[in-house]
Amino acid sequence: MAQNMTDEEWRAFVSEGTRTGKLSTVRADGSPHVAPIWFVLDGDDLVFNTGKDTVKGRNLARDGRVALCVDDDRPPYAFVVLRGRARISEDLDEVRLWAGRIGARYMGEDRAEEFAARNGVPGELLVRMSIEKVLAQAAVSD
Repeated sequence: MAQNMTDEEWRAFVSEGTRTGKLSTVRADGSPHVAPIWFVLDGDDLVFNTGKDTVKGRNLARDGRVALCVDDDRPPYAFVVLRGRARISEDLDEVRLWAGRIGARYMGEDRAEEFAARNGVPGELLVRMSIEKVLAQAAVSD
């Protein structure tokens, strides 16, 4: 029987290892767009980078509503779905700082600066998703 995760449990779950998120944004016609992302948690915000001219970048600039799913596809299965609103920054110091932190999570500390330099450039965005709603379940197949 599925079990609801506590606040501490879902935060640990989404932050474990190199789990990616599947981010859903709203297209201009109202239809959903889903894309995989790298991210980190920062308090009550989920933080990620994207290009200003990508589909998700354009969607977020127009409509900040977002949802993110992180899951474990191995038995007994688990998932976390976060909903909220995105705030965008083009401040290059912020973009670079967080690009390095995200790069460190997914590629290792030794490559953090490489990702900060690559993604901390004009045309890249820092996105902070304020988490408003959480659905988190573990042991889905038990």
